[in-house]
Amino acid sequence: MFRKKSTDEGSNFWISYADLMAGLLFVFILLIGAIVSKSIILKSDLHEKEDRLALISANLESKEEKLDDTQKRLKENMILLMNKKKRLDVTEKNLQESKMLLKQKDENIKQDKEQIKEHLHTLKLREDEIKKLNRMLLAANTQQDLLSKKIVLVQNLLKENNSTLNKTKMSLEERNKILEQYKGQIVVLSDQLSDVNETVQEKDKKLLELLNALDEKETKYDTLVENLQKQKAKIKSLTGIKLKVIAALKEALGDKIDIDKKSGSLRLSSNILFDKGSAVLKDEAKAQLKKAFEEYIGTLVTNPKIKPHLDKIIIEGHTDSDGGYLYNLDLSQRRAFAVMHYLLTLDFAKKYNLQPLMIASGRSYLDAIKVNGVEDKDASRRIEIKFRLKNEDAMHEIEKVLDAK
Repeated sequence: MFRKKSTDEGSNFWISYADLMAGLLFVFILLIGAIVSKSIILKSDLHEKEDRLALISANLESKEEKLDDTQKRLKENMILLMNKKKRLDVTEKNLQESKMLLKQKDENIKQDKEQIKEHLHTLKLREDEIKKLNRMLLAANTQQDLLSKKIVLVQNLLKENNSTLNKTKMSLEERNKILEQYKGQIVVLSDQLSDVNETVQEKDKKLLELLNALDEKETKYDTLVENLQKQKAKIKSLTGIKLKVIAALKEALGDKIDIDKKSGSLRLSSNILFDKGSAVLKDEAKAQLKKAFEEYIGTLVTNPKIKPHLDKIIIEGHTDSDGGYLYNLDLSQRRAFAVMHYLLTLDFAKKYNLQPLMIASGRSYLDAIKVNGVEDKDASRRIEIKFRLKNEDAMHEIEKVLDAK
């Protein structure tokens, strides 16, 4: 009886133990499932975070590339600014030299004018002296005529006295006495006449000397005026060189390219080169731009009479008046820079070393083209390629001085 009870207790123990183990196994399975589920969730989150990290890395690399491009453009702009500053310094120096030259020319012209005034004053004084001598000569001639008339009168008196003496039969002594008196008077008159003749001869000699001096002064004056005219013509020829360059361009290019008559600039429509509001040069427009540029600039750099005077090749961007000034200024500058950047990549630009000559500038709508006082917006949107000659501003100032009355 007691053995059966002991067996039942053992069975209950093992049953309880089995239940406990089963519960523990179940808990363990639940724990493993939770761990696996958590692992799956964590892996999913990890993948998402990796994708986000990869996207962030890609964005960061893109931004780094943009930053590098920006830094590169900034360096290029800094280089361009430094080059522009150097060119401005050189231009300012040339302008100062031109101003000094112009000032020197003004001083020389003033001195020449003062000399001319002095010569004119001297000539006037000489002319007054000549008039005075002419009056004195006329008076001397008049006095000589009077003396000649007196001599004639005395001779007539002598004849009358001779006839009277003959008629009255005066004595020989009285007759000789009267003759001696008349002879004395004739001698005195002759001496006076000789003195007058000597005075007249001296006056004639002085007059001749004055006339020779006057001729010499007139010759020097004519020479001075002739030299002044030659210098003026020489400076005029220098100031008119731009007109000669424009004429050479028209002769060389003919009707192939439209050249502005006054400035000699080459005009290209922005509608052909760029899309609306864009500063990116169209691929299909590059060939036309290349051809026009090489023909236009080639005429300048290959002409030995023009190339020594060439100072700058300017790329100007222009817009119409639609939109604000600053927006159009930025757009025109970027378009001018895009055109210059493309042109500098050409073999033609490298062959003739055009980089030191070329500059880009934006003008916004400051130089809009107007027809009958109304803006032509299509014509205003353009790129202009123009040339600048050395000391051009100084030449204009000299030309103004020469043309001034």
